[in-house]
Amino acid sequence: MVLMVSEEVREAIGARRPVVALESTIIAHGLPRPRNLLVARELEEAVRREGAVPATVAVLDGRPRVGLDKEQLERIANEDGVRKLGHRDLPLAVARGASGATTVSATARLAALAGVRVFATGGLGGVHREWTVTQDESADLGLLARTRITVVCAGVKSILDVPATLQRLETLGVAVAGYRTDRFPGFYLSDSGHPVDWTLDDPRQVAAVMRAQDTLGGPSSALVVANPVPEEEQLDPVLHARVLTDALHACEAEGITGQAVTPFLLERLVRLTDGASLSANLAAVRGNVRLAARIAAAWTGA
Repeated sequence: MVLMVSEEVREAIGARRPVVALESTIIAHGLPRPRNLLVARELEEAVRREGAVPATVAVLDGRPRVGLDKEQLERIANEDGVRKLGHRDLPLAVARGASGATTVSATARLAALAGVRVFATGGLGGVHREWTVTQDESADLGLLARTRITVVCAGVKSILDVPATLQRLETLGVAVAGYRTDRFPGFYLSDSGHPVDWTLDDPRQVAAVMRAQDTLGGPSSALVVANPVPEEEQLDPVLHARVLTDALHACEAEGITGQAVTPFLLERLVRLTDGASLSANLAAVRGNVRLAARIAAAWTGA
């Protein structure tokens, strides 16, 4: 697999300047056109305003890329047939010359291979509800258990089994810390209702943990920095609970299973909240991108 790292990202890594990896599924699959391209550009610009270099990750024509130019970003946003790639799909996409947007697991994998240590996303995948029946768990968790990267996120998607996901992260040895909170965020919500054991208060503390990971050695697991969406920008908790309950019932009634569950539930959340869930999602992503850039600067000493 030939990893293509953009000249800007390669030079920044070589000069030990801050770099932030960004996933591309939000561009290709998470937002409607043309808003998706506008948001992609906005997130890259937010990284630059904080003094870091954005490295949006994707696969184009079978070539994994860390850092996209203007035309490549437009391809991911506008081309039909762009696949959704987890880390397991990367060899297949490379061998078949496919183009795809990278999920959390694929983005973390390629970013780490390129030497990028900090990654910003919206929410992680996790353990799905009724796991004892479906055995459905996101590939994100296993990948983070064996990849040395710092992921800034707004917790896990609230459609998932949050306490089971936290337990699974503990079992896998993935460190989790709340950023200026002792509560684990719930993606659209500032508080999922579950605590975290550790709190970090500024980017320098996060960077210190990253250095301690390297000093201690051991398994190359990730650090998850759980950064809550501001309360004034979160989805109304009462509305969230009602709509999610209705969506889960509809999912069961229609026999939706497997990989179809998450997009089904997320689409209904957007529709039944009149877009408020999407607004909360974007607010979370923007905050995570800014924080990730500050962490990358603290990590590199910029």
